[in-house]
Amino acid sequence: MSQLSDFVKTRRRKLAITQEEFAEKAGVALTVIRKIEQGKENLSLTKVNQVLQMFGHVAGAINEDHAAEDK
Repeated sequence: MSQLSDFVKTRRRKLAITQEEFAEKAGVALTVIRKIEQGKENLSLTKVNQVLQMFGHVAGAINEDHAAEDK
């Protein structure tokens, strides 16, 4: 989780936006951003992927339809 936490925090800061602004843009609750940046381990993969999609990444296939689009 440390790598994920560092990645999201660094990328968000490069965008020069607050956690609140980032959560709104990613379509997740502020608590999701805070949990990710704090390295919490009890996160939904779907929510993590919503955040990572802001940077063009995913941690795993969100669903089979999404995975098929990437091929």
